[in-house]
This record gives sequence, C-alpha cells and structure tokens, in this order.
Amino acid sequence: MKKLRSRPAGVVAMALVPVLVLAGCGGGDGGGDAAASGDCESTTLRLSHQWPAATGEEGSDFRAELAQRFADKVAEQTDDQVEVKIFPNSSLVKSTEQYDAMQQGSVDLSVFPLDYASGRHPDFSITLMPAMVRNHEEAQAWQDAEIGKRLEKVMEENGSKVLTWVWNAGAVGTKGQPVVSPGDVKPGMTMRAAGSYVERMLEDAGAGISSLPSNEIYTAMQTGVLDAAVTSTGSFASYNLQEQVKSFTSPTENTFWFMFEPLIISTEAFDGLCKQQQDTLTSVGQELQDFAYSASEEDDQRVAKVFSDAGVEVVTMDDAAFDEWRQLARKQWNAFASSAPNGKELLDLAKQASGK
Repeated sequence: MKKLRSRPAGVVAMALVPVLVLAGCGGGDGGGDAAASGDCESTTLRLSHQWPAATGEEGSDFRAELAQRFADKVAEQTDDQVEVKIFPNSSLVKSTEQYDAMQQGSVDLSVFPLDYASGRHPDFSITLMPAMVRNHEEAQAWQDAEIGKRLEKVMEENGSKVLTWVWNAGAVGTKGQPVVSPGDVKPGMTMRAAGSYVERMLEDAGAGISSLPSNEIYTAMQTGVLDAAVTSTGSFASYNLQEQVKSFTSPTENTFWFMFEPLIISTEAFDGLCKQQQDTLTSVGQELQDFAYSASEEDDQRVAKVFSDAGVEVVTMDDAAFDEWRQLARKQWNAFASSAPNGKELLDLAKQASGK
C-alpha cells in the first residue's frame, strides 16, 4: 500500500417540460430515407447525463465538459442548424434510466455508464467486468481492438451508437481504514459499487452491498447506510465525497473498477438526421476523443490531490493487491461468459485486448 504525496495543482420522470424535437430530415419518417434525402432541416437533440452542469472551470466534471464541448462544436459546425440541448444532473431522466429513455425517444444522446443498461442488455456488463481493465492504457486499447469493434456492433444492434469513447477509473472511499486488497474488506462492511459482477466480487470478499446511483452516495454515507463506496474518480470529486470519507484508494496505479461511459446517440435519432448532420456529429465526436481520454487520466491525479488536501488518507493499489482482486474476479468472468448472449465471445476478446 503506497501513499500518494500531495502535488501542486498543475419511464423517465414523464412530467417533463415538452421540448420540440424535429427530425433532422424528412420529418423523422425513417432513418435511411431521411439520411439519403439530403434535405437538412433544423433539429434539436436532447442530451441527458447525471453529472453537475459544466462550468468550464478547473474541477468541473470532465464528462459534463465533454457534453458541453460536443454541443458547442455541433452548433458551430452546423451554423446552429443542429442544437444539442443538455440536461445535466439527472434533471430530465434518472441516471439509471437514460438508456431506456433513449430507446423510447424522449432522450437522444447521453454520456452514459453502459453497464447501467445491462439489465436490458446483459452483454453490456463486459464494460464493467471487475479486474478486467487495470489502467487507462488497457482501457484505451479496446477502441481499436476486436473487442471494441464487436462491442460497437452489439450496441448498434441494441439501439445506440458511440460518438466518443469514454473510460473512467474507479476509486474506493471508506469511512475507516483503506480498502486496497480483498483482505481489507471487513465483515459487516456495507459497500456500494456499480456493476452487478463487481458487487458479487465484493460480496465474495465479505462485503454487504447497497445498490444506488453515484449521486446518492453522499447522503448514504452521511446517514450511515454506507461504510464504503466504489465509483469513478470524477464522481468522487463532483459529489464532494471527500467530506464523507477518511480513506481513498486512488486508481493512479491499479484499480479493479474501470467503467465505459461513452458519449452515445440512439440509432433512431442518428438515422433521423440527414447525411451531412450525421457526418458532423460523427466528426465532432472523433475530434473530442483525445480530450476524453486525457481528461479522464488527468482526473485521477486531480482528485487524488483534492482528497489529500482535504485531509483524507490517499493510498494506491500495488500489483500484488490487484492480482488478488483479479483472482477473485475470475469467478465473475466465468459467470458472465455462461449467462450473457455473447458472453464467451466478448470475454475472450476483452481478455485478449487486456493481455490476459
């Protein structure tokens, strides 16, 4: 267990206010015909996410910043013909229900933790498989590997298209001693961790599980419902969890929790745009790819400093501790392979990309 030193700062709630959403072309009568018609009409697309609104300032959640940059660039490159209207902080749709809302047409885009939709599409759990991805280098390798191509195909078969790949490393925050290896999970400790397979791994380590969205962790810790939580480093800072925890296991070395949270658009909304608009959205998403990757990596260092400065004990997970988690996780890998529709194929491709 290595301590970090402080560094210098370097469905749907349907009582919705109606928002007019015009089809990008042809009145939304069908994706293929609309895209092929070439008659581009003005359109408003709704983008929902669960994080606080972007401020453009240091410390703003980079996922919210990604959404805002995307909206600004799309407006600029289409001369305001395409407006992306952002609904942050789960103000339009609850965090776990955004994918369903996209399929129902009440949301068009989201920066979305894909595993949240694994109840509907079990294959999506490959994107939050415990101890499968240990660092940003391994996460970013997925995009051009066979697992990335297969994952995008599975997503499109189930109603969504990736515009920008986003991965988030996860940390562990506790109200007591740090959790670095499985042996640090004390009997009776109640933990929160997104991802059913991660939860089961933690149960095998001895934890009790309380399932709730990341934006509810603060209150759950404050009221004694939770002793510890696993979530992305960005969420730890965005929800001010440094005020509730005494220890913080930073993912700056290793982590058993890496989550895919891409910027996505529903295939129905994408198909409703004309070809020029589709090309613009795709191009803007690609332009933002480097930002998404670098901002996520930088967030780990930034948040570690925020917690250290707040007096929280900040530690990291060494290779030996990670290997203990990986051994514990293999049971969950096998469970996924035997239960998800494309589980074995996806697991084999993921292991290949991660060098396992």
